[in-house]
Amino acid sequence: MTACDGNDARRDWLAVLARASRQALEQAAARVDAPEGETVRAAECGMVMLRGRVGGTGEGFNLGEASVTRGAVRIGAALGVGYALGRDRRKAVLIAVFDALLQDDSRRSGLMREVIEPLREEQAARHENESRRTASSRVDFFTMVRGEA
Repeated sequence: MTACDGNDARRDWLAVLARASRQALEQAAARVDAPEGETVRAAECGMVMLRGRVGGTGEGFNLGEASVTRGAVRIGAALGVGYALGRDRRKAVLIAVFDALLQDDSRRSGLMREVIEPLREEQAARHENESRRTASSRVDFFTMVRGEA
């Protein structure tokens, strides 16, 4: 695995963990035998500025602020970080613990199979259901062109 592949994989599992609910992360943590970690940065809440663009390509503008919580945990040589929207400190710590554990080559494949993939499948199913539900209420607008009289 190259450094770029490792960064992409880490970015991917962190995204899955950040989208997961705290309850799902707690259930996954209960199934995993994790060693005690050292708190490097206690979970803390802050704000981030959200930026938007008109049409995705236009001039950027400040859309508003959002609460975000971050934390860092060291397990062995791995430093795990966790970021989560909102003010849930426990969720940020759980994300950091899983991030540290997933950096261990000997644990990664099992954790990917037992934790990350089920969370990813749950998120994909939820997204599909929401897309199907919103598509049923979709309205298509069109303009009829009249001939000139």
